[in-house]
Amino acid sequence: MNPLLQGEQAVLGAALLDPRQLDGLDWLEPRDFYRPGHQALFTALRKLRAEGHPALDTEGAVPLAWLSDTLTEAGQQVRGLTASYLHTLVAACPRPAHAPLYGRMVLEGSIHRTVAEHADRLLAVARENAGQHEVHGTTAQADVLAGVLDDLATRWGTQPRATAPRAPPLPAAVEPPAAAQTGDEQFLLSLLVHQNGAIKEVFDWLRPQDFAHPGHGQLYRCLGALHHRGEPIDPVTTLWEVQRRGLLAKGTLTEEQLAPVLRDGAAGSAEWLGEQLLRSSLTRAAAAVALQITAHADDRRLAPGQLIGHALHALGPLEEVRARWHTATSPPTSQPRPDTYQAARVQAALARSPTRPGTRESPTPSHVPPPAPGPQRVHKHTSPHHSHRSPT
Repeated sequence: MNPLLQGEQAVLGAALLDPRQLDGLDWLEPRDFYRPGHQALFTALRKLRAEGHPALDTEGAVPLAWLSDTLTEAGQQVRGLTASYLHTLVAACPRPAHAPLYGRMVLEGSIHRTVAEHADRLLAVARENAGQHEVHGTTAQADVLAGVLDDLATRWGTQPRATAPRAPPLPAAVEPPAAAQTGDEQFLLSLLVHQNGAIKEVFDWLRPQDFAHPGHGQLYRCLGALHHRGEPIDPVTTLWEVQRRGLLAKGTLTEEQLAPVLRDGAAGSAEWLGEQLLRSSLTRAAAAVALQITAHADDRRLAPGQLIGHALHALGPLEEVRARWHTATSPPTSQPRPDTYQAARVQAALARSPTRPGTRESPTPSHVPPPAPGPQRVHKHTSPHHSHRSPT
């Protein structure tokens, strides 16, 4: 038994038995139906209703023309629909008055299906971009998924709010890093150890979880701790920090993995290498998010509001990586010179200040002293830099 199929048949049967039930199904769309034949039938029913079919004003039994015209209209879109199938739809509807509830079942199935489809697209794009060392397609598809979730929340009548699942999600299957990727991470770590001050280029936006190899991430954490404490970074201090954290004793790192980093020097741009690692981290995060959302969509126990909230929550880690990617790739913002900034503030303040009544601006430069006042009251020319004063 397929509950979703029966729900689609029931709502169509209700509209065939009682055309006026379509008045309460304006929020349901043909694309919400899974079967193409059902989409065509619902499209035909809505079209006949919009055209003012006579069956809408008929009291009592529905005229046969309502069924035949629906079949004719739907037959122009898909093939294979027969009059006997319409009778099957009618028989599948227990109560025509329950059409809104049947329609809600159809919409619920559509939301689960739509979320799963867009999660699959994000996964495919992320894997493709990972092979091409690109991220723009991944970020664009993530934005599409977020927009779809907002639209679905509006249609379901809930707020698009991220909610964490009660049980922590199962970790997504992580593919082992390729040899080339492991080599790039090892090269960057070696550069950070042997090149004085290199960690400053990546410390603000590169994180241990951006490394595909867990041991490399923990080693980078050691370097970050040394930098945070203001201690020098070299092979000796790095080995000492690794020992203090027990990475060798726990098996997180092996001597074979650590020795090349401490022994072999490296030269290059830490910023460029860090960006490549962050690029790979973003596509990996997108793939993991897509798998997690797919698992939520396959859980039919989740109501649409819960599914949308869990999916938005799953997008959180990806947004965090995107924010750091934006920081790493954005050009530095140039700060204005203090004197220029102060002058701009003064000019803006003067522009907002109204001119006092009885005064007018003077073309005389502010550095020219005004004439000395005589025994009588003298009205001086004023400028925005001089206030009007009168001798007592």
